[in-house]
Amino acid sequence: MDVGYVTTKGQLVIPSKLRRKFGIKPGTRVNFFEDGDGIKIVPVTSETIKANIGFLGNDGPSLLKALMEEKKTEREL
Repeated sequence: MDVGYVTTKGQLVIPSKLRRKFGIKPGTRVNFFEDGDGIKIVPVTSETIKANIGFLGNDGPSLLKALMEEKKTEREL
């Protein structure tokens, strides 16, 4: 079991072994989730983002296409 500590400012120190394993570097964003009676910390790394690309599917219209159509309409006014 790895142990981390919370500073007086509420900052959490994540053990270096876990930082290396999960690719957590200075400036890496982490999300916190309540998980039953604990807290789950999930790093948002480029690998996490790549793994989740397209998980919502492409069934609906393209948001970019809709935005471009809206801008075109605004220019015509």
